[in-house]
Amino acid sequence: MTCYHFRMALSDTSPAMRKMQLEIERAMTGEERLIRALEMSFLGRDLAKARIRSDHPDWSEAQIAREVLRLAFLPRPLPNGLR
Repeated sequence: MTCYHFRMALSDTSPAMRKMQLEIERAMTGEERLIRALEMSFLGRDLAKARIRSDHPDWSEAQIAREVLRLAFLPRPLPNGLR
């Protein structure tokens, strides 16, 4: 089986808007960049929780939190004794 890897960035952002984004990002302080990264991280976690909640409406918040951690750090589902 042959596997091909292509490195092609897909973007819906126009070159002019991308240039503006880069100018804004370059003008940001380190603190502002860190805050932006944290906000994106929180958004990603919230989206993951929403998907898990949709897939498993009967799960508790603790189960959802464990699944978010599992998805972030483990390649396979947790063993039965750890769920």
